Amino acid sequence: MEGKLIIFSAPSGSGKTTIVHHLLAKMPQLAFSISATSRPPRGAEKNGTDYFFLSADEFAKKAKAGEFLEWEEVYKGTAYGTLRSEVERLWAEDKHVIFDIDVVGGLNLKKHFGNKALAVYVKVSNNETLEKRLRGRGTDSEEKIQQRLAKAKEEQKLAPQFDHILVNDDLERAQQEAVEKVQQFLNS
Repeated sequence: MEGKLIIFSAPSGSGKTTIVHHLLAKMPQLAFSISATSRPPRGAEKNGTDYFFLSADEFAKKAKAGEFLEWEEVYKGTAYGTLRSEVERLWAEDKHVIFDIDVVGGLNLKKHFGNKALAVYVKVSNNETLEKRLRGRGTDSEEKIQQRLAKAKEEQKLAPQFDHILVNDDLERAQQEAVEKVQQFLNS
């Protein structure tokens, strides 16, 4: 079976990871695509669970060899990408693949897979809420928070290119809407 792809993209702090985890818990036909990154692990992140952590050289070699479906330097010196082998592995397990991915990467996957992919943009009601969430995580320096907020303003301009915009100002409602949208897509 070649399954479908469900893409969740959003600025950092919008809650996409929480929504994706909810979908994985509710829908056993989904499997998570682990992205590769050239950045070091943060906090309790584990290689092969949260990301495939690669050195900058390893990442560049895989990119040059065409091993990524999509990749980009999201922040200066930090690249993220989707390994072709990861998607093929999950399809071989008869799963539909769900992504928690940056906005440009999500759009690139959508362009590549067309109607086989559902691209959902998760947003919060305003930038103040986003900043509060980023600060509340306690994982980033002030410089990194400002970088993420500037990037979020750029990413918000791309939201209309997604199949669906999900407003996450009430997590329970957003999770329910996500389940409904994904079920509709998988049944179509």
